[in-house]
Amino acid sequence: MATYNCEKTVDKAIQSVLAQTYADWVMIICDDGSSDGTLEILKAYEQQYPGRFVILQNDGNRKLPYSLNHCLKYVKTDIVARMDGDDWSMPERFEKQIEYLRAHPDVDLVGTGIVVSDGENTLTTIVQPKEPKPEDMLASNCFSHATIMTYKRVYDALGGYSLDPTVERCEDLDLWSRFFVEGFVGHNLPDKLYAILEDENAVHRRDLKNRINTAKTLSAAYKRMGLKGFRCFKKAYFQVLTYFLPMCIYKKLHVWKMSQRTRSNCEKNE
Repeated sequence: MATYNCEKTVDKAIQSVLAQTYADWVMIICDDGSSDGTLEILKAYEQQYPGRFVILQNDGNRKLPYSLNHCLKYVKTDIVARMDGDDWSMPERFEKQIEYLRAHPDVDLVGTGIVVSDGENTLTTIVQPKEPKPEDMLASNCFSHATIMTYKRVYDALGGYSLDPTVERCEDLDLWSRFFVEGFVGHNLPDKLYAILEDENAVHRRDLKNRINTAKTLSAAYKRMGLKGFRCFKKAYFQVLTYFLPMCIYKKLHVWKMSQRTRSNCEKNE
């Protein structure tokens, strides 16, 4: 987990890990130069649960890819799970993902379904394709980044997260394309074992720079995977246009798109 000014949400995130039915874990958290009380909260957990938490601190705000790579340097286990500081995991998440990986030795990564919440109410759910292929990136993200559980060897083979500034806030899309090119296999559980907070702050973080970065990253990803044509251009650059929509319309469109994508994936997964 990487954190940045998460003092209002990180406690719930950590408590959801402490509540996991699978108890054999160590939590590595890198604070990315928070200016609020996040680091103090993290250090309190480290003191309260000796050996359970490894708390790291960047020398300034270095962004998510750098922070996750920083965490990976301290991983001593074969398996690594992701988590964000403003989300929470359902109690059975780790147990079900571990069971799936053990039952499917040919699978290198497993993600889960998601509940999307505004903090009080469920807005929608996200279910990714059960057995995504590169072409599925023309319609969906393939894996919900914060839900994944994979092997340390996968991160090592891919060289971790790219530090190219043009993939900032879309580092997962870059990672999936490299994942597929290297021949790795990933699956998704339909179970909603993870919840993300889609509040005003999350919406406003999708600024124009982020959308342009995403378009560039997707274009490069499609080229890397050998995908061509108008569908690639449409998927990559349509979201840049949505930046200019009024916020009230964008929020409704965003939730509707997630709902439609989930419905389509559920039908394909059956």
